[in-house]
Amino acid sequence: MEYAIVAVAAATLVFLAHACLDRRAAGPVTGVLLLAFSVRLLIHSLVMQTGLLPYGGDNYGYEKRALEIAAYWNHAGIRFVTSDQLPSLEHVAVPCNIFALVVYLCGGRASLACTSVVALVACALCVVMYRFARVVGADERAAFRLLVLTAFMPAFLLHTADTFKDGFNAFLVVTCLGLAAANARRFDLRKLVLLVPLLGALWNVRPYMVFMCAGPLLFGFVGARRALPLCTLALLAGALSLFVFFPEATTNLAVETPQQQFEQAQSETVRSANADGGSGVVFADGGDPWGAFAPKLLYTLLSPFPWTGGSLVLQLGKIETLLWYYLLFCAVRGGRHLWRHNRRALMLLLVFVVPCTVAYATSMSNIGLIFRQRMPIVMVVSLLSAVGWTHSRKRSRTMSTAASPREHARL
Repeated sequence: MEYAIVAVAAATLVFLAHACLDRRAAGPVTGVLLLAFSVRLLIHSLVMQTGLLPYGGDNYGYEKRALEIAAYWNHAGIRFVTSDQLPSLEHVAVPCNIFALVVYLCGGRASLACTSVVALVACALCVVMYRFARVVGADERAAFRLLVLTAFMPAFLLHTADTFKDGFNAFLVVTCLGLAAANARRFDLRKLVLLVPLLGALWNVRPYMVFMCAGPLLFGFVGARRALPLCTLALLAGALSLFVFFPEATTNLAVETPQQQFEQAQSETVRSANADGGSGVVFADGGDPWGAFAPKLLYTLLSPFPWTGGSLVLQLGKIETLLWYYLLFCAVRGGRHLWRHNRRALMLLLVFVVPCTVAYATSMSNIGLIFRQRMPIVMVVSLLSAVGWTHSRKRSRTMSTAASPREHARL
């Protein structure tokens, strides 16, 4: 049964590529994604399961919770299990329930099948990145280049080659932002409807990321001229009615959980505990999360630095960091172009990247953790890189075309 689930995941991937892309792009994209899917399963089997790299921890915890959910289903029936039934599921109910379904179907622990689901989500994110890049102004060639780069980025590859939740988080965040950008370009009520289950799922993966997406979603909605003023007034009226008639519910349900997460992450106790790890970093901030903000920001965005010592995994992570430096360089070019020609798209991306970076910087204490958590930031910034690739190539083509007549004149 485990291999049957792997085969179904691969078939679903082929279907997604052909359903979401035009015929010309679907063929090459399918080949790349099937290769990326297979590489993830190989890494899982040859690296993660054999202990070749001393890496992991959270993945085993998610598998354990999945087994607990499957056991719960055996006597209570299949249903979506939350922390109300199993307190250990707090903030991770979605991935654990998905893994539990795989375990339930296989009749026991099924790491390979669970990983195939994670690999499917990772490859689906690559398709989203392709479409998102096209929305913000990248051409087909640059969008395909971005898809290939995303599929094989070392950190993303490693963290989607086992039962980590980072792939789910990145997929949900980028998909929500992509829908916001598409809505800003051309309003469609169906996109708003699709956002509801996506945000609900994200709430059960990383709740605070729902608030990080709120700004871009609102910005994309307001930017959709066809949505104004009727839908805007309706949403504002609905929000105001919640605060007027159910003030306690809105405070407790919508704000308390992310606020607790941020306060906990920024607390001196948690930051000190994280800093005690192998890749921990201690800042002279006097216990203030906003102290030493500049070096924290640099570490959040640019670590691990080439000279940083540490474990083998940290050293391998420097390969990704060098790619990240290249993407940042190209993103500056893409950002300049969007500033001149499509400020709405640029601001939508920055409204996510800037607050998210600041939030992580104020809780920065471990390079390994930030390496995983900044994945959505890397994805969003790389969209600007794709725009930069597109217009650098166009500029080179224009310059070569302009130079040709002068060469003929000399002859």
